[in-house]
Amino acid sequence: MTRREMREHCFKMLFGIQFYPVEEAAEQAERYFDSPEEEDILEEGRVEIIHQVKMKDADQAFLIARIGEIAEKIPELDTRLDQVAYGWRIRRIGKVELAILRQALYEMLYDNQVPEKVAINEAVDLAKKYGGKDSPGFINGILAKLVTAD
Repeated sequence: MTRREMREHCFKMLFGIQFYPVEEAAEQAERYFDSPEEEDILEEGRVEIIHQVKMKDADQAFLIARIGEIAEKIPELDTRLDQVAYGWRIRRIGKVELAILRQALYEMLYDNQVPEKVAINEAVDLAKKYGGKDSPGFINGILAKLVTAD
């Protein structure tokens, strides 16, 4: 599985756990792998699989561990986001954008395998796919401020 695919699954899992108490994050993350395959029919009539969670056990274990690590850091990540998101307190940020920001900031701070520019570019790509029309610019702006704030 590619890093991009792993990042997308991680985003989906982070998005999902936002609706549950922190204590249930690990259990909810594991339930993600029981979700059914979803597909969509594109305008040209082609069928596209939009959600499929079949993956190697090692990839599942990595994702569950990553979600646990990010969930532990949410208070810290949110504090950092609050410091640069002028006029946008955490409770006002959409759940899609918040999950993307948390994941990207975690990668920027704690994953030395991912350069900051890559974390930002991938976050913007997720925002284009899952967020609203203003999401990519919002995500890019917040993350750029975090790079210059360090």
